[in-house]
Amino acid sequence: MPIQFLNLHHSSLIVSNTEKSLVFYRNVLGLKQLERPPLPFPGAWLQVGESGVQQLHLLELDNPDPTTGRPEHGGRDRHVALTVASLNPVLESLESNRVHYTLSISGRRALFCRDPDGNAIEIIEKTV
Repeated sequence: MPIQFLNLHHSSLIVSNTEKSLVFYRNVLGLKQLERPPLPFPGAWLQVGESGVQQLHLLELDNPDPTTGRPEHGGRDRHVALTVASLNPVLESLESNRVHYTLSISGRRALFCRDPDGNAIEIIEKTV
């Protein structure tokens, strides 16, 4: 019997300061923070989408990855990709918060930005 994957439950990112990262993920990207199990390290769980099934987990610990010397375009780095109904509100939020981004070089309605720890985030506009 073949394995039947249903969806991506969560992806985890390493962050050096949970509160600083939450400013980016909650205030700039607008993700909702979820209750997190009592774990022996700081971090946060964030809801992606309406169902709450898909999540982004922020794990606070010393970041082994450099924040400098990474590719200018996040599409050439490991990244997490999120889908939005419209890219326009994302562009407005990134610009008003002075977050650098690059547009997708594929020609799709998508962009790449980085969180305060240099994690690359791709945001793709849903196609009809």
